[in-house]
Formats: sequence, C-alpha cells, structure tokens
Amino acid sequence: MNAHKYVKDCWYVAGLSHEFKTSVLTSHKIAEQPLVIWRATDGKVVAFDDRCCHKRFPLSQGRFIADGVLECAYHGLCYDSTGKCVKIPAHPEGNIPPQARLRPIPVIEQDGLVWVWAGNPDRASLFQPPRTPEISDAKWEAIDSGPMMVPANYLLLIENLLDITHFYPLHDGNIGDYANSLLPIELEEGEEGGYRYVRTRRSARNYTQPPYFVDWFHYETVDREHTHCMVTPGLTRVELRVAPPGKLGTGVDRGYTLFHTHTPVDDRNHVWRWCVTCPADHMSRGDPTKSAAKRIAGMFPEVVAQDHWALEKQQHMMEYDDNGYSELFLRSDKALRRARQILAQMQHEEAKALEARAAKPAAAAASA
Repeated sequence: MNAHKYVKDCWYVAGLSHEFKTSVLTSHKIAEQPLVIWRATDGKVVAFDDRCCHKRFPLSQGRFIADGVLECAYHGLCYDSTGKCVKIPAHPEGNIPPQARLRPIPVIEQDGLVWVWAGNPDRASLFQPPRTPEISDAKWEAIDSGPMMVPANYLLLIENLLDITHFYPLHDGNIGDYANSLLPIELEEGEEGGYRYVRTRRSARNYTQPPYFVDWFHYETVDREHTHCMVTPGLTRVELRVAPPGKLGTGVDRGYTLFHTHTPVDDRNHVWRWCVTCPADHMSRGDPTKSAAKRIAGMFPEVVAQDHWALEKQQHMMEYDDNGYSELFLRSDKALRRARQILAQMQHEEAKALEARAAKPAAAAASA
C-alpha cells in the first residue's frame, strides 16, 4: 500500500457515544469528507455532508431552532433529522425544491462507539463495524483518551500497533525492554464482518515484566499472552493477560483490552483514540487507591507521546523522493506486510466498485 493512501470504504470511528449530545453539532473531516454529526431528539445519531445544499456553508456552524430543526447560519435554510429541507426564508410561500436536501452519511452506534461510512454508499452493507463490548459492559471500566490529531498517514500507526518489537528501545523503561524483542511472534489471519484481519500473538513464560506492567498488574514474573489485531482499517484491538507462572487461565489473570481507533483525515493526517478497559474490580499495585484502568489512563499518555513522536518523524521522511531507497523487512515484520497487502487489496476492490458505479449511468443513458 502506498504510504500516502488510505482505505475509504470502511466504517471509521467518529467518536464515543457520550461525545454526541442531543441537538449539539459536531464537525468532522473523515477520509477528506466534511461531516456534520449530531444526536437527534429521538436519540439517534445522524450524519450528513457538512455543506448546506444552497451555498456550501458549513452546517456545523448553524444552530437548532424549534423541534430539533437545524438552521443554516448563512441564509437560514432549515433541515430536519432526515436531511430534508423544511423551510427556506427566501421562499415564504413554502415552495421548496425537491433537491433541497442533505447527503446522508451511514451511521451505526454500537458498544459505546459511533461509526460512520464516508465511502461508496453502495458498499456499506458489505461490512459491519467490529464489536467492542468491553467499552459498554458494566463489568469493565473503560477510559478513553479523546481524539488526538496525528500528522501522519494512518498506516504508520497500524504498523506501529502490530509491531511491539519497537517496545525496545522506544518504550524502554516503561512498557518495554530488550527481552520483549526476543519473544517469538505467531501470525494469525481470518475474516469477520466482511474485513480481513491480521493478528500477532506473543506468548511468554517466566517473563520479568517491564515497570509499568508491574505497576498496573501486580505480578513481577509472569506467564503472558499478548495479542495485537488489526481488526479493520479503523480499529486495532490489543489484549494482554498475565498471571504468575503456571497460573494463566486459573482465575488470577490480570490485564487489559486496549482499543485503538485510527480514522484518516486525509493521506497525511489521522485521528487516534485509545480506550483502555480493565475488569472494574481490579486495582493497581502502584497506587492501591486507584483502579487498574484509571492508573493506566494516567500513565499511558507518556507511552503514546513516544509513539506520536515516532510517527511524525516517519511521515516527515515520507515526503522525500525515494532516490533508490527501499525499506528493509525483517522476520518480525510479517504482520506489517500482510496489513499493507490487505489494505492495498481493499483499495483495489473499492476502485473497481467505483468504476462499476460510474458505468451504470453511462449504460442507462446509452440504452435510453
């Protein structure tokens, strides 16, 4: 996959459910599409192209008037929650052209996340947003980072998340150490919800944990199962389970499920969110007055800042002509290469679908 591209036909996270309040406008740019999103008075989240059908003014700068109707701040055209124009002040007689309506964007709200489809609407039904049950399950405590703008193509983050050999040296002393680089990597692949996924698995026995993991999960020497899965181009799921040697799966496991969402703004920027989830009754070792989730949420930004720094530096180097340069791939990069291949294949498939969609009107016109 070209480092300056992204998959457009995909469900991407616009935000967490709690971020969308009733009759409060939010502005987004996803896959180079300007979107306005809000929660309607009936409780449903709706999304539209953020341009008034009259003069392109951003509707996210408008306001709500009576009955949950959105009024454009430029000429006062009013829209209901279906995108239909219901009032035009310059047409007091009530004559509203049938084309006076907004372009809807498919939205699915599930498991505490709001997903939008900014690509080819003909293909939205072929895919389903992945489930993230821990975010909304009362048995788990979930804490999210909020949106972070990263000046880098989102593929760089996906590769970063699949490849924890960078834990040394980038995260040495917090979540990483040299021993982590020596762990064997298993590669797993499959398909779910219309998406092809790739997962890395690192199993360790009698492993001495880096400092942050001891702080969060108590045990110093552990058996560990650690997986990183690109579930879709919009979500990477990380699972960590640790227990004293020989005790994994016996009820004393500790760990987290960490969700990373990566939503492309354009080919050089993306929005990164992370949400850490831990069993609600698990407390941290570093501060026994804090839950594991709260302790992680307070310390994890240091780790994220290191990754953010690396991603920005990588993107900067992408701006140069290759001039004979080519990336070296190591044995540990198998998942990265598969992720690139999967995303490149998805781009190819969406391009073919666009060609077929464009051909339909031409064929219809020829037969008329």
